[in-house]
Amino acid sequence: MDRAQLADFLRRRRATLQPEDVGLRRGPRRRTEGLRREEVAALSDMSTDYYSRLEQSRGPQPSEQMLAAIARGLRLTLEERDHLFRLAGHTAPARALRSEHVSPGLMRVLDRLADTPAQVMTELGETLAQTPPARALFGDETRFEGFRRSVGYRWFLEPGTRDVYPVDDHPMHSRSFTADIRTVYAKHGPRSRAGQMVRALLDESPEFGELWEAHEVRSTHPREKRLQHPEVGVMDMQCQILLDPEQGQTLLVLTATPGTESYEKLQLLSVIGTQEVGSAR
Repeated sequence: MDRAQLADFLRRRRATLQPEDVGLRRGPRRRTEGLRREEVAALSDMSTDYYSRLEQSRGPQPSEQMLAAIARGLRLTLEERDHLFRLAGHTAPARALRSEHVSPGLMRVLDRLADTPAQVMTELGETLAQTPPARALFGDETRFEGFRRSVGYRWFLEPGTRDVYPVDDHPMHSRSFTADIRTVYAKHGPRSRAGQMVRALLDESPEFGELWEAHEVRSTHPREKRLQHPEVGVMDMQCQILLDPEQGQTLLVLTATPGTESYEKLQLLSVIGTQEVGSAR
């Protein structure tokens, strides 16, 4: 691990980013060149103290998970991400057609949706980045590890995952999640990570087993869906998806029709999400 070069790289990358680049407002008394350390730490979902120590050449060796979070927070390109990993003493992640690194372009789109539930996901349903309202609605979905990173896996094995949808809609979503997993399984084969997850689900979830045996092939989740939150209630929402074919990732955006009760509830959810982020910092 080259602490001095790592610190220098982090400082210089931070200096090149402006608040507008990451969806933040520029205050009238701002004197910092680029982003503040606490802003990068918040964007990377880590404490300011931890990030500051890295920039001061006195932090511990960051894990690969921490480095991936910093790469997203600093909006690094793939080449810059690889360089970051090497400076920290890790082997750069293998380049593949389907990567979990979110491109700076897709992150810029996400940054401009700060008041809307939106998140970047892999084809296996693993959340890589979320806006504050999405985190307020779904919880922090970036914290999971292993197969639990997939929302489809959690749907069948962790009942609390279903709380975001009204009970009457659960059977429909169970079928949709199964169809989503089948699509990825068919694309990558039984020896893939999707294949491993399918075998784990077949071993542990009778419900998934029944749906898998039915071999239903259908479109993915409906574009019109109902979601619920304990503080705002049920919302009728529209689901829009932007696909990044190079990374094999989707940007999921949830909106509500202006003038409706659901729209008002969504506005309240955005306030809740901002408050939660503020308290976390």
